[in-house]
Amino acid sequence: MTIKALYISDLDGTLLNSQKEISENTKKTLNALVARGGYFSVATARTAVSSQKILAGVQVNTPVVLMNGAVIYDMVDGTYIKAETIPPAAAYSIIEVIKKHNITGFMYSVADNRLQIYYESLNTTALTAYHNERVTKYAKSFEQIAGFSDKIKDNKVIYFAFMGQKQRLSELLPDLKKLQGIELVLSNDVYTENLWYLEVYSANASKYNAVNFIRNYCSFDRIIGFGDNVNDIPLLKACDEFYAVSNAVYELKEQATGIIADNNSDGVARFIVARREF
Repeated sequence: MTIKALYISDLDGTLLNSQKEISENTKKTLNALVARGGYFSVATARTAVSSQKILAGVQVNTPVVLMNGAVIYDMVDGTYIKAETIPPAAAYSIIEVIKKHNITGFMYSVADNRLQIYYESLNTTALTAYHNERVTKYAKSFEQIAGFSDKIKDNKVIYFAFMGQKQRLSELLPDLKKLQGIELVLSNDVYTENLWYLEVYSANASKYNAVNFIRNYCSFDRIIGFGDNVNDIPLLKACDEFYAVSNAVYELKEQATGIIADNNSDGVARFIVARREF
């Protein structure tokens, strides 16, 4: 009996090298896997727009997990298969918390198969850099608004992103942890040592739930995952096997099935080749 297996990888710090690119060797390996009837996908904090640009030249033949599980997206036909929304009451409460601490960031929503990103102001270097990189490199659509609350009633809010120093973002945690219906992830940026991200999304949105949805949606018998950071722990728990790149954080390595070569050494591709998938 043939086992239908899926290889699913995180992007930043795992499949991507330090230049935020997929090497030509990795592209060839993944395309060879798919050409021989294998299955490949990604599970990332990134959105559809940036993921599509990064994955240009790679055959992704399975729905992908985006925004840490907030959405599941079909890259073949360009549709959102599933989106987990933050309850409106929780979204309003999140806004009250960030106002209290004088912190702002970005709010994401999905409507009519389109992702929209809202912001109130770019009042820090981190916010400006986040915005400018995504506009310049990925042509993302941002809209400046007077206040996040104005957009909650008529939009399906799926995600909030805040960035800056760890200590500053940590000030939000006690209040946010009191709210029902949401999950939080505070993690260090893969590329900048002193830059941290706080991501807020629906309690139903996780790489764990999204991967299990794909398992059933596509009838996979086995799932093999790859990652590098704490936000990949839910991915790990959803996989039958999970391998951490050698540059991964300790918390992930200690739970992984094994350790593979780092993201600058084509670790994921080398593992797939070693498994003799083609």
